[in-house]
Amino acid sequence: MNAPTSLMWFRDDLRVADNPALSAAMAAGPAVALFILDEQSPGIRPLGGAARWWLHHGLNELRDSLAGLGVPLLLYRGAATNILPGLLATGSFTALHFNRRYGGPERAVDTAAKALAAAAGIEVHSHAGTLLHEPWTVATQGGTNFKVFTPFFNALQALPLRRALPRPAAQHAPAISLPAEELAAWDLLPVHPDWSHGLAATWVPGEAAARDRLGTVLEDIAGHYAQTRDRPDTDGTARLSAALRWGHLSPVEVWEALGFTLARHPDRAAGARAMMRQVAWRDFCWNLLYHHPELATANLRAEFDAFDWARPGAGVPNDEAEDHFAAWCAGSTGFGLVDAGMRQLWETGWMHNRVRMVTASFLVKNLGIHWRSGEEWFWDTLVDADAASNPANWQWVAGCGADASPFFRIFNPQLQAKKFDPRGAYVARFAPLSPGEPIVELGPSRAGALAALARMKESGGTGVEG
Repeated sequence: MNAPTSLMWFRDDLRVADNPALSAAMAAGPAVALFILDEQSPGIRPLGGAARWWLHHGLNELRDSLAGLGVPLLLYRGAATNILPGLLATGSFTALHFNRRYGGPERAVDTAAKALAAAAGIEVHSHAGTLLHEPWTVATQGGTNFKVFTPFFNALQALPLRRALPRPAAQHAPAISLPAEELAAWDLLPVHPDWSHGLAATWVPGEAAARDRLGTVLEDIAGHYAQTRDRPDTDGTARLSAALRWGHLSPVEVWEALGFTLARHPDRAAGARAMMRQVAWRDFCWNLLYHHPELATANLRAEFDAFDWARPGAGVPNDEAEDHFAAWCAGSTGFGLVDAGMRQLWETGWMHNRVRMVTASFLVKNLGIHWRSGEEWFWDTLVDADAASNPANWQWVAGCGADASPFFRIFNPQLQAKKFDPRGAYVARFAPLSPGEPIVELGPSRAGALAALARMKESGGTGVEG
């Protein structure tokens, strides 16, 4: 490669439009794209099974999109700090571009990558392309991070938002002869058994499908979103969580599109505003993770360390908890809405948000099982499993997180079903057989949860996490 060539490092930003790192790399001349499946660096959380399926198909689509722009995609698997030195030492690249990450282990990897590039005499350019606003920019007047969403949302809206970038113009592909790995060799797809048929029937991973869905949301769903968002029996939510998690769409693009809809279509304004709050909630979760890297493993409210949750599989014998957790995972609790949600999750890799709250509340409060067990199951089975939103939302339900729902707010799955699935269509779709014997009684299990909360308060909120 004779012309100065940039290396653009993709991570959770698998798109070509509104990708600041890609646009900057291509503006400087020829560019080569890089994706490293890094599950070996210290602290990096390995992907769950559903996420691995999504990543395989998302990378296939990204490779085709980049080829149309004249940008080849190199694939490698392993610790990034082991792979980058060999690439940077080839003399093929003059600059490294990437969009910033905000998890603690990921930031450590990126800091090390900057040092490696500097040692090789290569410029490093990091960009803001993952959130509406970076975590350190949305802060209280005292300079601390927000722990309550509404003031966070107000502060976020007061900040100027960058403009979404167009898809870059195609360039001549640089001539490269670097060895790389084949995607198929990563074995991201399930084989024995292949449980992904429901995922394939439900989703088309990639930027093109995400943009099609955004168009449908703006035209057909935003106008009614405020009324239909809690109804799992209808297509009344955005269903863009996976597109945002994998970066097929940027939150800036979605925010701009919703803002345009709000301004131009007054009949859709209420729904567009409600959706914008959900996009901002994603930023809020990432703000929490940035300031609390242990979000997936430690209660944000330390007093809950004394709560006596059961922890299946953690080495503490508790046959009832083990059986209850297995029934919850399998959608065999005897409560139709809970079982339908868990079966929707297993079949499609996704669950309606209202049902996520109901199933999470049932696990943590009625079954007395630690939120971490549920968070880990969701991490493995959700196509939109997000390192910030997944644990933050579980802590919200469990009452131990930031701006959390009070622990005593215990969702009654039977009343929730009557209110939000009044015709029983959702339960009939995913749990059509009449439910078996309930594994717990709602009244006594609710009373047990409140008694456990009282014991925690009596203990002074100190102790060892169960």
